[in-house]
Amino acid sequence: MAENDPRILADAAMVLTLFGEDIGAMIGLVDRALALNPSYARGWNLSGRLRLWAGQPDLAIEHLETALRLSPRERRDPLLSVIGLAYFLKRQFDEAAAKLLLAIQDHPGFPPSYRALAACYAHMGRLDEARAIVARLRAITSVVMPDVSHFQNPEHRELLLSGLRLAAAEAG
Repeated sequence: MAENDPRILADAAMVLTLFGEDIGAMIGLVDRALALNPSYARGWNLSGRLRLWAGQPDLAIEHLETALRLSPRERRDPLLSVIGLAYFLKRQFDEAAAKLLLAIQDHPGFPPSYRALAACYAHMGRLDEARAIVARLRAITSVVMPDVSHFQNPEHRELLLSGLRLAAAEAG
């Protein structure tokens, strides 16, 4: 029964990915979940996250926007933050900043949005704004530099971390 339940398949894929299982195989599980139920918004959400971590930001955006279309009132989950991060990884910093600002407005206590926005501003040369975002982040958590090991693409890891290093250094 579980092998045909989209919720179990998608949730298992996410959990197993977080515990270090092969991301390609886990994307396969989510794809199976979506084949079983193409209208499963959470499945599209999780697929987008996995695609982002796998180094596929374009597909991540597509899947995350599908999740938003299927469940437009769903605001529990900070989808805009993940979409913003995907634009950031594509180096589309203006689009990323716009999404991340909306994400912070929707979920002001969600640290990843602040991290991505600080790194984004730093790469845009907007160091005063990056510094201000890091200060807001530090009011929420002491962890400015996150574990980024789930990102498969080393360039994506470095883009985020280098932006955060620059923003945090500027913040003193």
